[in-house]
Amino acid sequence: MALIALVSAKGSPGVTTTALACALSWHRRVVLAECDPAGGSILAGYLGGALEGPRGLGELAVGELRDGNLDTAFWSQLVDLDAPRRERLLLPGVVDPAQAGSVIPLWQRFADFFTGLEHGDPPYDVIVDCGRLQVVGPPWPLLRAASVVLVVTRAQLPDLSATRAMLKTLERDFAEHRVEPGTLRLLLIGDGHGKGDISKALQLPVIARLPHDPRTAGVLSLGGTVRAGRPLLRAARELEVPVGALLERRRARLAWPVSQGVPDAL
Repeated sequence: MALIALVSAKGSPGVTTTALACALSWHRRVVLAECDPAGGSILAGYLGGALEGPRGLGELAVGELRDGNLDTAFWSQLVDLDAPRRERLLLPGVVDPAQAGSVIPLWQRFADFFTGLEHGDPPYDVIVDCGRLQVVGPPWPLLRAASVVLVVTRAQLPDLSATRAMLKTLERDFAEHRVEPGTLRLLLIGDGHGKGDISKALQLPVIARLPHDPRTAGVLSLGGTVRAGRPLLRAARELEVPVGALLERRRARLAWPVSQGVPDAL
């Protein structure tokens, strides 16, 4: 796959919980990057603050601004969520609001670096938790560089109304920056209006709906034992299939002119 970004309009629709569920359940090697300018929560929540010393996006940004050593420093800032296999890695988000000032100027640098991890040895897909779009210094370069952007929303009217407004902002920006069409998809959380009705109203396909599973969401937010058989983890694992299929269709469409070849006479 490649770079998959998750973003939302409202404060608590489950972006981080969804991103973590995917990182823990997908089959391919994954780096989960917490790139919400408002701050990361996985270190203090799911990992229970068990790690010693500063680590993550903020430290990486400070080092990059000082030394320009992102290529080498990146791997030392990761947390192995499935140690010692290094197949599910976490880049924790900023924990000190003051660090956001160092991170914001580097969004494009991070976007370029993350997209290259797909071609590394070994290769990694990157799931980026972009948090809410309506914050200071949103990670626009990451959203523009993503192969798929999943707009996470609850299926209730107040959330859908806010999501509609956010989609207009995303679509305007993507058109201005010539982002390849077909990047955006809706990812619904919990019960509410039907997928068909929501897709028609917001004029955007729904890629999946994740179930309301407060027990698992609580574990992913506050720590505990993750059980692969729980509804949320099963649904997150199944999400890998339509996301992968969407990526394959987009790649095939982008590669089509090249695959036809150019006559030697030209």
